[in-house]
Amino acid sequence: MMEYLTHSLLDKSETLEIIQRLKTETSSWQDGKKSAGSLAAKIKNNFQLDKSSRISNEIKDLIVSRMISDPLVKSFTLPSIIHGVMFTKSLPGNGYGMHVDNPYMPSGRSDLSFTLFLSEPENYEGGSLCIQTINETKQIKLSAGEMIIYPSTKLHSVAQVEKGERFVCVGWIQSYVQNNEDRSFLFGLDAGAKGLLAKHGRSDELDLIFQAYSNLLRRLGD
Repeated sequence: MMEYLTHSLLDKSETLEIIQRLKTETSSWQDGKKSAGSLAAKIKNNFQLDKSSRISNEIKDLIVSRMISDPLVKSFTLPSIIHGVMFTKSLPGNGYGMHVDNPYMPSGRSDLSFTLFLSEPENYEGGSLCIQTINETKQIKLSAGEMIIYPSTKLHSVAQVEKGERFVCVGWIQSYVQNNEDRSFLFGLDAGAKGLLAKHGRSDELDLIFQAYSNLLRRLGD
């Protein structure tokens, strides 16, 4: 079962422009505990951009529109709502302890979580996203413009930043298919069918595969 997707969403010039805008914005950064629940607030230590600020909404709209129009992201997540999008800044000493995301938020259900890295990894030390699995803890630190999408059911944390500044965009996805295994199955079927279409062109047999995919989505979806 494919639980994680890493994918390049923005190019370097776009992330550089976003970073420059975030660094020049000084009045809209707030204590990250403001958006955390009572338990998470005890282990959350970072800054977040005021969601109501103009810069937050402008960059958020760019990222959400890019995600919605990206064929791979759409196929993997089957997004109904992309919500709760926020921008966080971590300075030396900042981090976020091990936690699991709330299943339901005012903005929607959290089936999938995502982190879009905006800072280049060489510009800060520490700050890895750590996702706990049965056998290990995955440590993720991607290039600027790359994102990871993973099940919101996973325990995860952000390692303390030791040097530099770490800027990321985080958010959640309410999927048309809530179950991770069902969604992974559909993703594999869609990828295989599209691969056959690109290699061999349309056929009656391929039409049957796409029909099966569509009808499975109807059955498994909300």
